[in-house]
Amino acid sequence: MIRQTAKLALLTTLCLLGASAGIHAQEHAETPSGWKIRLDGGDHGAGAAPSFVSMPPGWHITTGPAGIFYDPSQTASGEYRLEAETELFDPGNRREGYGILFGGSDLDGADQAYTYFLIRRDGQYLIKKREGSTTSVLKDWASHPAIVTWEGRGEGEGTAKNVLGVQVGASNVIFRVNGQDVVTLLHEGMPTEGIVGLRVNHSVNLHVTRLEVGQIEEVRPEQ
Repeated sequence: MIRQTAKLALLTTLCLLGASAGIHAQEHAETPSGWKIRLDGGDHGAGAAPSFVSMPPGWHITTGPAGIFYDPSQTASGEYRLEAETELFDPGNRREGYGILFGGSDLDGADQAYTYFLIRRDGQYLIKKREGSTTSVLKDWASHPAIVTWEGRGEGEGTAKNVLGVQVGASNVIFRVNGQDVVTLLHEGMPTEGIVGLRVNHSVNLHVTRLEVGQIEEVRPEQ
């Protein structure tokens, strides 16, 4: 009983932190040092400014309009692995995507370019690339059992936890969720070298525990 009570208290605290992160960030915190925010609709998009704060371990993001969050010094090139651990707080009925970006360039300019890999509450994923004001679908929304859905999260869990990753090879890019390969796409025509970061769509309450770049874990045959 004591353990169950302690677990419930911890869960309640996490939920309260997630729900109030935007208010506390505006009152007491600033954007994490070195990081930048670019919203799709300009300085403040079509709604309230986002909250983006350091909250160890990691960062907490609460969006109004969609946008990208990045540190220009965090880059990756050649063959590499990128991984982000995420926790989605109660999304209500919204099916907005969130995830990682890579291959970023000119992210604060008119010629911004990057590739992004998103998931959403219903267990679907999306892969797109942006070039300037234009976005192109590389893989349209599709379901995959590796993605933890909001409804399918563990009993008593206050968040839906997922680890998104990409493994960039010489001729293809493997997209992964929770250690499972979701889809493999050809490298050609896809921005992969440059800044890495996060993309979060409209009205999402999200905690990102880590964002890491490393060496490819294992040699995979190119397709």
